[in-house]
Amino acid sequence: MKKLFITVFGTLALASCNNFIDLDPVSQQSANTFYKDSLEIDQALTAAYNALQSKEQYGGDGYPCFMEVPSDNTWDRNTTMDGGAYASFDNFNVDPTNAQLERTWIACYDGIQRCNIVITRLSNNDGNISEDFKNRKLGEAYFLRALTYFNMVRMWGDIPLITEEVTNVNDAFNHTRTSTEEIYQQIIADLQFASDNLPASYDNANIGRATKGASQTLLAKVYLTRHDWQSCLTLLNTVISSQQYRLLDNFADVFAVTNKNNAESIFEVQFDGTAEGQGYPGQDPLISGSDVNNLPSDNLLALFEANQDDRYAASVIDMGTQGWRLYKWHGTKGTNNGMNFNIMVLRYADVLLMASEAMNEISFGNPDALEYLNQIRRRSHASEYTYTELSNQEAFREAIAKERRLELAFENQRWFDLLRTGKAIEVMNHCEDGSIFKLNIQTHQLLFPIPQNQIDASGNKLTQNEGY
Repeated sequence: MKKLFITVFGTLALASCNNFIDLDPVSQQSANTFYKDSLEIDQALTAAYNALQSKEQYGGDGYPCFMEVPSDNTWDRNTTMDGGAYASFDNFNVDPTNAQLERTWIACYDGIQRCNIVITRLSNNDGNISEDFKNRKLGEAYFLRALTYFNMVRMWGDIPLITEEVTNVNDAFNHTRTSTEEIYQQIIADLQFASDNLPASYDNANIGRATKGASQTLLAKVYLTRHDWQSCLTLLNTVISSQQYRLLDNFADVFAVTNKNNAESIFEVQFDGTAEGQGYPGQDPLISGSDVNNLPSDNLLALFEANQDDRYAASVIDMGTQGWRLYKWHGTKGTNNGMNFNIMVLRYADVLLMASEAMNEISFGNPDALEYLNQIRRRSHASEYTYTELSNQEAFREAIAKERRLELAFENQRWFDLLRTGKAIEVMNHCEDGSIFKLNIQTHQLLFPIPQNQIDASGNKLTQNEGY
């Protein structure tokens, strides 16, 4: 039987495997009577957060295959692992039957289904919970759904837009593709609701939940992607003026295992390596033979070498005969078979860089745009820019692109930055050491193919992206 691209009631029964908040398993038999009070809603919502921890999303090679490996930042040394499924992303020969392609598609829709369960049940709640609690939890679910759809629409373009809980297995086959524009409108609506209803912060028992600042920052990134510069900047100015976040003094401290959820962090995927089944399940890049699917490229190493600031030693490490490895996130896999670091999704440095970029696009020469860029440079003890050096709008664009690459390397930003700036084909087709092979990327390869199994399972209601 073919796998469905979404999962129905049984989803919740899996929720306790890798959560960061204690969650008792919810059986399929109890699903219809569940979600009646605030505790049960919180447990169901934890299952939605848990979806982000999947190896096919932020918990392993899943998202890096789509967001870093296709770029000039990293490459895949192992061309045979999993039938070449990972290396195909590096070489731009991803086939619709690619196993990793389908695994991530299924994992994303699993997460969306978990969000939709919470949204549907909260919306239909008979009044056992307060309106404030209801809107706050809806805000969290909307944020998580928006994040997943934002990732998916940038990877695949037109995809099925599902906004209600699927309770009938047969319904899973009936969804067709929705236009990118309509998906973006849903993402924006979800994040606007979340921004209006989520708190600025939580107590220590609830650290890791989506906040107002996380929703505003993600929505700003959506506007940045759509080149709505003013809407982007308005939101970022709100985040900056809230004084909820700041740059840490030391770049390496942002990612330290002992410093998770710090003042620079806006949203990160939570892992607990001290608890059974709750640690980061991917490979430790410092172990011999591991992480060959996402290694720093010579191209990026040359940029770090030329720039020579604190981010070099904090981002990559020379392991001798093993070659260069990622160093931003590393740890020791303990007896619980997981590592203790979190994966950063949104942080304040990105806010400053996005604001600087938006200001430059609105009007070249804004002193705040230069100051925000230089705040990032100063923190890492890099030389500061002047408007004498960056003498026109295009020069400033190039400086922003370079700074984003140095600052946000391996944080699942680079490929999407190349896409939204229209630079992907130019950069990758002229990039030395960005892939094992010389690349000749075509326009259709800027999107990934729809998994063939999903097209087959839909009875061809789903259609394939052009060129595949």
